Amino acid sequence: MRDNIRQMLSDKLIWLRHQINKRIVGSILPIRWFGPTPPKREQLSLASKPIHLNVVSHCWQYSHMLNFQLSSIINHPPQNHKLTYTLYHSTEDTQLIELIKRVDTLDVPNVTWQWMAIPKQQLFRRAIGRNKTALSTNADWVWFSDCDLIFHKGCLDSVATAVEKKQTHMVFPRQEFITDLLDASHPMLNQDNNANVDIDTSLFSANKITKAKGAFQIVHADVARTCGYCKDMKMYQAPVQHWSKTYEDSIFRQLIGSEGEAIDVQALYRIRHIEKGRYVKGSQFSKLRQGIRAATDDSGNQA
Repeated sequence: MRDNIRQMLSDKLIWLRHQINKRIVGSILPIRWFGPTPPKREQLSLASKPIHLNVVSHCWQYSHMLNFQLSSIINHPPQNHKLTYTLYHSTEDTQLIELIKRVDTLDVPNVTWQWMAIPKQQLFRRAIGRNKTALSTNADWVWFSDCDLIFHKGCLDSVATAVEKKQTHMVFPRQEFITDLLDASHPMLNQDNNANVDIDTSLFSANKITKAKGAFQIVHADVARTCGYCKDMKMYQAPVQHWSKTYEDSIFRQLIGSEGEAIDVQALYRIRHIEKGRYVKGSQFSKLRQGIRAATDDSGNQA
């Protein structure tokens, strides 16, 4: 209980510090004080075919959800473009390591696996991994994703097609398909982690996305390589002791001067579920968070 209280107080402190940052960056103080100036739109390079997309995910104690994402790439790899899939994870997550070992043996056309093991204290601050990839990627576009998105048939190629002639800092999917909020006992959440899995698409309904947020930020790589991901803001590059809410996403969008442009993306799915992997299963804190999530749910709208 003491650890849970400590975590809640830490989360509150992070939230307060973020609110201060949100109000001063670009308003009270110039944006240039907090990071590099992003390239102008006309300076952004046009991707040459085949377009190279870099998807970046993080996973901690969520291998049963990540398996859907990895399986979707294995079953539906890009046909006309290239994908580098970057996963930040911890070697302490033994179930995830077993999943990676299985997937790493597979030669998937047009896909390069990039497994990035980092200390869990860095993993818990998602901006750290995102920043590493942003600065080092050799792709044309970088999709800062979450491990519970599912790239079904045609999804990745549709992204590449949509950005082919874009000179803009960031885009985001106009729509996704989501489930109802599923309990941990639901059959879809209890499949074999040692095998490819698929989804019953009839269980999903369309959900409109109205702005780039969290897992829906697809960034031009020239912008990523120049600006990183909040690379000069120490608060967002500091390791933490537990999974931290991703307040830095809104600051990142302020720094690059873009809330994103909507694009048409096919077959993007997301399983919605009550139990979060980042909390200790069965703990009072976990149960409290699940209750709040169920009570405040609004059909998963990410707007």
